[in-house]
Amino acid sequence: MKGRTIVLDHLNGVEAAAYLIDGQLDDLLVDDENAPRPGAIFRGICDRPLKGQGGMMLRLPEGTAFLRHGKGLRPGQPLLVQVTGYADGGKAVPVTDRVLFKSRYAIVTPGKPGANISRQIADDDEIDRLRLIIHENFDSDHGLILRSSCAGAGAEEIADDIHAMCNLADAVLADGDGASPEALTDGDGPHLLAWREWTGRAEIVTDAGSFDALGVLDQIDAIAQPQVRIAEGSMFVEPTRALVAVDVNTGGDTSPAAALKANLAAARALPRALRLRGLGGQITVDFAPMSKAHRKQVEQSLRAAFRADPIETSLVGWSPMGLFELQRKRERRPTRGAIR
Repeated sequence: MKGRTIVLDHLNGVEAAAYLIDGQLDDLLVDDENAPRPGAIFRGICDRPLKGQGGMMLRLPEGTAFLRHGKGLRPGQPLLVQVTGYADGGKAVPVTDRVLFKSRYAIVTPGKPGANISRQIADDDEIDRLRLIIHENFDSDHGLILRSSCAGAGAEEIADDIHAMCNLADAVLADGDGASPEALTDGDGPHLLAWREWTGRAEIVTDAGSFDALGVLDQIDAIAQPQVRIAEGSMFVEPTRALVAVDVNTGGDTSPAAALKANLAAARALPRALRLRGLGGQITVDFAPMSKAHRKQVEQSLRAAFRADPIETSLVGWSPMGLFELQRKRERRPTRGAIR
């Protein structure tokens, strides 16, 4: 199968979406019906400050949330918050008080006025066209960002997104006060996320059973295994409670040249391996033994690979023991539990 394909189906009875490049699974979204979806907006009630961490615990309709920056907040105060990821092992749901309203073409940012266009759009004529669309359709105290997907999109479609997100922002903000916690919007599920983030680049398949027919299920099964085959050896990706451990091996050839090739291949493959498994948090990579002179080359390859990845990842650097450390946002639930 050549080209890019989006497959919308179900996995073990829950909604799922797969993104294929030339038949190879490149991204996977699996719903979690037991937790608030990232992007969901709540009216939370401030509960208690965490003085040592500077955060605030909030009450939600079902469970608790953790806001990292709680300065100036008081217990009992209502606060609009947005879910930023999944809670780990029964912990509080991570949230932010910087809510935004995101669709395929437009992002509306309350409290941050001004209109901007994605820097990924470089064509001057296209920028002028989008500025005209903003001028004709946006008159709000909110902020607005037109996304890179606007390039070449129809003016009416973009305008509809602008109006829909502005109206939604107004409705949610008007419901921000109250004495009890309340769910105000739900986060997008895998099918809506695929439409929002992936469409425009691929053919879309929605037939029931497409995961099986297109070989997606077999590729999902492979994710359950820690081993990832790379061109010059293998890489093992194993989550623990505290961190994700990655081990790179060269196989039978232990020469410096083989080590460098394996490490470069692992650096290129790592974002996809983490993305498909839904892994985040602290990542520690034990590369195959190499000279310090080769470390810079491997680090450059890592930076280039993660630059194209949609999930926010910070490359911390080398530890004194020669391990490479990363911090990755937990935007997704690990897929291991969803695999048949």
